[in-house]
Amino acid sequence: MAWQGIEGHDAVAEQFVRAAAHGRLAGAYLFVGPAGVGKAAFARALAKALLCERPQPGLVACGGCGSCVQAAAGTHPDIDLVEKPADRATIPLEAFIGDAEHRMREGLCWRILLRPALGRRRVAIVLDADHLSEEAANCLLKTLEEPPDTAVIILVGTALERQLPTIRSRCRIMRFRPLPTPTLLEILWREQAASGERVADDLLAAAAAAAGGSLVRARELLDPELAAFRGRLAAILARRPLAGVELARETITLVEAAGKDAAPRRARLRAVLGMAIELLRAALRTTGPGRAGAAAAFDIDAAVVALGQTLDALEAVDRNANLTTLVDAWTAVVEEPRIAAGA
Repeated sequence: MAWQGIEGHDAVAEQFVRAAAHGRLAGAYLFVGPAGVGKAAFARALAKALLCERPQPGLVACGGCGSCVQAAAGTHPDIDLVEKPADRATIPLEAFIGDAEHRMREGLCWRILLRPALGRRRVAIVLDADHLSEEAANCLLKTLEEPPDTAVIILVGTALERQLPTIRSRCRIMRFRPLPTPTLLEILWREQAASGERVADDLLAAAAAAAGGSLVRARELLDPELAAFRGRLAAILARRPLAGVELARETITLVEAAGKDAAPRRARLRAVLGMAIELLRAALRTTGPGRAGAAAAFDIDAAVVALGQTLDALEAVDRNANLTTLVDAWTAVVEEPRIAAGA
């Protein structure tokens, strides 16, 4: 059975079970791994288990004590959660040290120094750690250097390269792997059954297979519009010369179909770029005779350049760049003759 109902990360859970059993929990952890594989859910479940009044064997929260009830409701006084506001490109400094009128009298770096209100520990979770502002990262660094003995701080990101070296060096790194396709398919099946919705079996299977191990992406691919677009994207990337204008038009049409609000539009563009990244990585993995589709359209150097530019575009989405301008710039770079097959 999956640890606390979280699929795919039992090996990580076992490391925490052993550390807790021997009293060797670190003061700070950095969770890294692909987006959408359950790192945030794992962090919340770990916090709940560490603060449980009646923990079960295997570092499992009982679910019924007062601490567990408050943790589940998001009101536990010893659990601090910081994440990037939807309308901001980074986690603001104020989240860590308070606003100008309350410097070091509010914020996570102040709260983590307080004595636990209910139990023996305080747990701080920093989601979206890839998006720490430089000032916020430097303030957090001071806390990571000497965390209180009663504190466990968990940073949740995607890649080590997106964290300051000084932050990486002060955290114990926990690596989360992509979820296996059968696991994704099983989760999608359960979710569909619970919701009462009926999704075609072939669409569920295709979403799980194309998600690159990410449950978030698999859910996105259940959207019929996104599922259909993935096929068109693969076809466009497989053509030479690449039809950059067509790619831009198709992408912008899909993004605008999400509605007038910025958040769903950005989510759509993230999904498109995620699909492109998956296809380009497949091109890099597929070498030699018999290459087909997007893999055949790019030589290795071309795929590396296109992949780098697509990753940059994905970061720009989170920096609140103008989406139309971003799509135009991205498709223009991918279309460049210097990255065409054989160039």
